[in-house]
Amino acid sequence: MNIGVIGLGYWGPNLVRNFQSQPDAEVWMTDADPARLQAAQRRFPGVRAADSVADLLRQVDAVALATPLSTHHALGLQALEAGCHLLVEKPFTDSVAAAQELIDLARHKGRVLMVDHTFLYTGAVRKLRELQEQGELGRLLYFDSVRINLGLFQHDTNVIWDLAPHDISICDHLIGLEPLAVQASGARHYSAQEDLAYLTVFYPDQLMAHFHVNWIAPVKVRRILVGGDRRMVVYDDMEPSEKLKVYDKGVELTRPEEIWQTLVSYRTGDMHAPRLDGGEALTGMVKDFLHCIATGAEPLCGPAHALRVTRVLEAAERSLREGGRPVEIQP
Repeated sequence: MNIGVIGLGYWGPNLVRNFQSQPDAEVWMTDADPARLQAAQRRFPGVRAADSVADLLRQVDAVALATPLSTHHALGLQALEAGCHLLVEKPFTDSVAAAQELIDLARHKGRVLMVDHTFLYTGAVRKLRELQEQGELGRLLYFDSVRINLGLFQHDTNVIWDLAPHDISICDHLIGLEPLAVQASGARHYSAQEDLAYLTVFYPDQLMAHFHVNWIAPVKVRRILVGGDRRMVVYDDMEPSEKLKVYDKGVELTRPEEIWQTLVSYRTGDMHAPRLDGGEALTGMVKDFLHCIATGAEPLCGPAHALRVTRVLEAAERSLREGGRPVEIQP
């Protein structure tokens, strides 16, 4: 299969490397910057280079977009119209309308459409999903994430669209519910784009998710807390080992039918760090994309998942522009 990677900035070379490692995959690449394309040719001598997107699309069966967010819609349409399967770097598109147009065209053309939410392929997130599906966590009460660091500033989008898709996609994958509303607040300190933001997403049954994203923090933090009424989990991606810790802690009530006589007790049990599958998450994502093309299976990060994440991002942007008021999400 001929695979084309468009965009060779920060993420594109990682895609080239992973596609190149797959058997029976012929990889092509292109970039609008000739110097960047030449540098990639020196790094990947076995990969073919195309002078333009149009030239690349004539050579390939599938395309991976690793270009700025503002280009995803137009380049995605161009790739699908050329009959290519499509993998798009996160965030998918900058609006729900643009996302829906790409989804409709992919369905009409009978092509696989997938978004590169790489964290869903990590051993930690797979184990977290497994614990939830097996009922180990019980009823979910909250999802709380912190994704902060110093930079990298984006010129064409704010910190919400840059960092929040990672944790929103993990939350969506774990919870499996349609969100009801989003409330967002943020601040601009160094440019026209927000470099600090807080999002709260409301789900049915009093379930809440909170996301803290920040480009101007002194330390790099990648931490998620998931609270269930049976067990609670801390996922710290910066830990070299024991990235996932499961705590047998919780709250128990007695006589809840008589609220004025309710007694609260706290359960404190053991903590254990489950064994996680190794391997590079991006390799798993690339394999899933190729498998779905070959078999017609639904990708883990397929259109329905990508659309839900985009709805949350768009509603958060609207809330931000309207003074932080809650914005309902229409499925």
